[in-house]
Amino acid sequence: MIFTVYVLKSIKNGKRYVGYTGKTADERLHDHLTGSNPWTRANGPFHIVHTEEFGDKTEAIRRENYLKSGIGREWLDTFIPR
Repeated sequence: MIFTVYVLKSIKNGKRYVGYTGKTADERLHDHLTGSNPWTRANGPFHIVHTEEFGDKTEAIRRENYLKSGIGREWLDTFIPR
């Protein structure tokens, strides 16, 4: 199974959302656009700005947590500008 870490950017306010999924990034984006999560429901609509695929769920979760950390947010600011 492939796990995807994805970064969404709000069209409404420019905020980012980082998550991981066992679905495709497009399927997960559809979930967010249809209100599956309170935060994304309030800050959407979104578009996908970055994805990374992993063959291991633990690695995907580790990468998601990194991107949500201070140094991970700095990495996103450098490589995926707001």
